[in-house]
Amino acid sequence: MNVGLLMDDTIAAVSTAMAPAGIGIVRVSGREARIITDRIFRAKKEGKRLINVKSHTIHYGWIVDHEEIIDEVLVMVMKGPRTYTGEDTVEIDCHGGVLAVKKVLEAVLHAGARAAQPGEFTKRAFLSGRMDLSQAEAVMDVISAKNAYALKSSESQLRGTVKRAIREIRESLIYEIAFIESALDDPEHISLDGYPKRLGEVVREQKQKVEKLLASADEGKMIQEGIKTVILGKPNAGKSSLLNLLVGEEKAIVTEIAGTTRDVLEEHLVLKGISLRILDTAGIRKTTDKVEKIGVDRAMEHAKDADLILYVVDVSVPLDENDQKIIDLIQRKNSIVLMNKSDLTAVIDKEKMEQLVKAPVLSISAREETGIEQLEDTIRKLFFRGEISFNDEVYITNARHKQALAEAKKSLELVENSIAMGMPEDFFSIDLMSAYEQLGEIIGESAGEDLVNEIFSKFCTGK
Repeated sequence: MNVGLLMDDTIAAVSTAMAPAGIGIVRVSGREARIITDRIFRAKKEGKRLINVKSHTIHYGWIVDHEEIIDEVLVMVMKGPRTYTGEDTVEIDCHGGVLAVKKVLEAVLHAGARAAQPGEFTKRAFLSGRMDLSQAEAVMDVISAKNAYALKSSESQLRGTVKRAIREIRESLIYEIAFIESALDDPEHISLDGYPKRLGEVVREQKQKVEKLLASADEGKMIQEGIKTVILGKPNAGKSSLLNLLVGEEKAIVTEIAGTTRDVLEEHLVLKGISLRILDTAGIRKTTDKVEKIGVDRAMEHAKDADLILYVVDVSVPLDENDQKIIDLIQRKNSIVLMNKSDLTAVIDKEKMEQLVKAPVLSISAREETGIEQLEDTIRKLFFRGEISFNDEVYITNARHKQALAEAKKSLELVENSIAMGMPEDFFSIDLMSAYEQLGEIIGESAGEDLVNEIFSKFCTGK
């Protein structure tokens, strides 16, 4: 990849939302960032030139375009390499009106900058070595984080937790690759006697590290995207009332008429920092109504690929064959049984329910709004083993990273097979290098130009 060609010009973009706000920021980056901004900046102090000021300083004045004053601004000047992109960077803080920000950007472009492509600032940071590819992707994850856990995970990756874990594995693999190649080139001085056994131990250790990262991917996906949660139960069990209570407003219609909910209603909410993609579904029962039957079928289909099922049971109504259908399903899923309407006389015993299902059983009342805090705590413990710490643990939240880890694991397994079969040492080297390259794609050390372009094309402009 020709880094010099990609970073030869100077780019500019609005780095804040194009909406009325207190301030707006226009960012300029490139080797002529200070020269270009100096052409349109008039400092309050007569004679001050941005090309002469010290790095990491702020200056007050006005932006002009063809001698017309556009806005009163503060300009921050930062010389590379101690900048986000590693290049000379200027940030213009202007008033946050949409028109004012647009006019300032136009002035910068008229002075010689080029409009930045989506993600181009972060792409330049990657190309200049300011961050690796996993950290660059974490930048976008920070921006799009939907809950506190997702934000903490993204910030952890931004600090380099994924990079350090991957590099540690790669360093071990490249050492073995180099040893094999050296031994094959100079067998008189470097012996491979007993080496396969030693290599097997190294490969087993590194494969375990890869597997640990892969094991975190399911939790990581839920941290980033939310737990797909399906509410199941018979008609009038209180499913829609539960959804309304969790969301905090009347999203679902609640009546005493059985079968009111016929389609799937999806809402996103956050419980104690955890995102839920929660789906209220049609009541599960045998029905001759064609429309209601479609709703019941959809409910069961969504339940099959759910991360979590909330099975709502009306404790004032005996269990029947419809309940048994749900119980059979939840035995194979992460589930929580909610004994609803605990304010009414119960005909279902909680201990009996605990014997029927292999899942936590909680007493709640959607009408009285009780038991919800216990539900929140149970969800967190069920999925994240309590509180999540991002200081030492690495969570894989990116599908691309998960795929690369899976491929690396396969390559390491091939090495183990070759060792077991007594294959020549050059076979070991081929598959070790394959694992090394797959892991390198995660941090961008063996990523092709097309992959890099595809990743940064998904960023917002100005970042």
